[in-house]
Amino acid sequence: MLWLTWRQHRAQILVTCGLLLALGVLLLVSGLRATAYIADQAPPGCPGPAAACSGVNSTIYDDYYYPVFMVFGLLPIAGSALVGAFWGAPLLAAEFERGTGALAWTQSVSPRRWLVTKLCLLGGMVVAAALLLSAMIGAWLPVFRDVIGDRSLEPGTFTMIGVVPAAWWLFAFVLGAAAGTFFRRTLAAMAVTVALVALAVPSVFFSRDSYAEPVRTVTTGWMALYQSGGTLVAEAWVDPSGREITEPPAGACPPPPGVDARSERAQLLKDECLIDEGYRKAVYHHPIDRFWRFQWTETGILLAGALVLGGLTVTRTLRHRR
Repeated sequence: MLWLTWRQHRAQILVTCGLLLALGVLLLVSGLRATAYIADQAPPGCPGPAAACSGVNSTIYDDYYYPVFMVFGLLPIAGSALVGAFWGAPLLAAEFERGTGALAWTQSVSPRRWLVTKLCLLGGMVVAAALLLSAMIGAWLPVFRDVIGDRSLEPGTFTMIGVVPAAWWLFAFVLGAAAGTFFRRTLAAMAVTVALVALAVPSVFFSRDSYAEPVRTVTTGWMALYQSGGTLVAEAWVDPSGREITEPPAGACPPPPGVDARSERAQLLKDECLIDEGYRKAVYHHPIDRFWRFQWTETGILLAGALVLGGLTVTRTLRHRR
């Protein structure tokens, strides 16, 4: 079975290895160049939050971080879609389409064993590839932590690090295999897989805040809270009596004469005035220390989905293999 799996799927395996190598080189070069720039050009104490570091921070962000992040920012959808379309969809659809399944499933190896072995072998390779990519991105991000802070819970970053990428790739792979056994045409299975992945990824993104009850923090230092690396769910004002309101009363703390009411300075002055009058902000958020809780929650959801799809794939293939 190992030899047969390699012979049938070596193209996907080799292309995936090549892409991982290319992405690894890109990350390595980006990290080394940023490190060299910091060592040669950055003033003492930079990069960091100090005002004197703003120029260095901007250069590191614009020249070394953002261009590479844009490549990896596509991975939550593109990576899963490619795995589903090129690893999962052809697995069974191609067998039905070419009629080779009839030969494979009449040999000494039972159809059930043939199917489960191939799903497990290829699924294991997909998981290993995703974990390798996650580890490479996880080693690259700390180079920029003093510039961008800890963004582990931001949707784009969250889906690229930890164990979630492996769960997404495995889910997409099994989804593609299920589409193959239902549609029995490779192109149709690939198209359906890409469409379903494109629907699933944003659906999970937007439901992530519901993984846990948000923490409610009443504070005057909400900017520090925003920059602490967690995710903001909602916010409201708390008046001096302790009542939560959407907005302070109209006319409260108007901007001083000569200050444009729409300017950032006017907003800062208004916030300072409201604090002086006893107002606070209630911030509903998920702190950064919930990263692994959310990672395992999302992984569990995706693994459950993959298990259900895998069961459907095996059952339908065995019942309708002719």
